[in-house]
Amino acid sequence: MKHSKARILVVEDDAALLQGLMDVLVFNGYEVHGIADGSEGLREALENPCDLVLLDVMLPGLDGLSVCREIRRRKPNQAVVMITAKGAEDDIVAGFKAGADDYIPKPFSLRELMVRVEAVLRRAGKNTGEQQVVLGDIRFDGHHLVAECRGRAVEITRREMDIVAYLHRNSNRIVSKKELLIEVWQYADAGIETRTVDIHMLKLRKKISTLVGDGPFITTVRGEGYRLDAAT
Repeated sequence: MKHSKARILVVEDDAALLQGLMDVLVFNGYEVHGIADGSEGLREALENPCDLVLLDVMLPGLDGLSVCREIRRRKPNQAVVMITAKGAEDDIVAGFKAGADDYIPKPFSLRELMVRVEAVLRRAGKNTGEQQVVLGDIRFDGHHLVAECRGRAVEITRREMDIVAYLHRNSNRIVSKKELLIEVWQYADAGIETRTVDIHMLKLRKKISTLVGDGPFITTVRGEGYRLDAAT
């Protein structure tokens, strides 16, 4: 397995689930460390290198969203996947806003878990959007993770930059959600049920609208995917 020596930190306070997650990950060849407290999990994530943090939302000591925000502040390139019993869109958006790379809503299958873990590990270190892209009046800076237009600026995430860069490279055609999952999120199985793309697009569009208003920029083509409509 390509990532057989990857180190994964699991922060989950449900003892049975923590043990189950560790057993599955070890079985699939990963080095795993488990912690049941948010504050201790944050300290471990900051003090010891790991390739991925699997992080529950509801934790004693410090909640998972706070842990994720602090990890992202201190270690911007750390891969983090949130595990949450809350599947509502607002809760998912909160997880992404805190800096999560992906989320897994409970209950989840082992197949879904491994698809998402392997996808995040595959794209770790592959910052395809670490460049500058100019679309119309907006300059997207993948190094500083900011979008600027006419003296105004808004922070963007690494994943949002990756989306912009990929759509820009393929601006002559419609890009499907499945293609984005494969090429940007690095999912090996793009048939997995997830609203990750939709929610990232929603957040990205809102940020763009603060810079240039509500005109067309990324258009959704019903049943087909997304098309970049900004002038290049």
